[in-house]
Amino acid sequence: MNYLYKNYFKRLIDLLISLLVIVITFPITLISAIILFMQNDGKVFFVQERPGKNTVAFNIIKFKTMNDKKDVNGNLLPDRDRITKAGKIIRKLSIDELPQMINVLKGDMSLIGPRPLLFKYIPLYSIEQNRRHEVKPGITGWAQVNGRNAISWQRKFALDVYYVDNINFILDFKIVIMTIKKIIISEGINQSADSPMQPFNGNN
Repeated sequence: MNYLYKNYFKRLIDLLISLLVIVITFPITLISAIILFMQNDGKVFFVQERPGKNTVAFNIIKFKTMNDKKDVNGNLLPDRDRITKAGKIIRKLSIDELPQMINVLKGDMSLIGPRPLLFKYIPLYSIEQNRRHEVKPGITGWAQVNGRNAISWQRKFALDVYYVDNINFILDFKIVIMTIKKIIISEGINQSADSPMQPFNGNN
């Protein structure tokens, strides 16, 4: 049964729910896009290349919650100095993740799976940690609902690999419920400019 879910039903659920979310949240998405357009000099979306399943590249889409202001040396200012007023609210409510529903529709991502990180981290992973790329990355995942920024990178990757080895409907349903709960109480799902995710520098 888990084989059927992992290889067929999970994708069907992704398609149906992502399409439903896009339709239901369209007014919120539109208003957010208009506000960000005005605050970010016409730049609404943040698009960045990330590794997907089997480390195949895709472009992740998020709302752009920070401007591109730089210091006198041409370097970007710290995140906390670049996040816009609307961006703070959008991040707190996890609205910035909504455009990723397009990635789910396209098949680049799943609703549930290890979060897609940066290509520069791949050479730093152990063989076991790199197994997180055996499945499609997700908008939320087992690591996100079990601490995210409050746990070490090693623990996050261990949780990701656990998910890869134990994908099933019950686990995905549990992650969805825990994600909704954490969004409601604003706990640990989305990183903030004041408490950003620290870069992964390897296992040593």
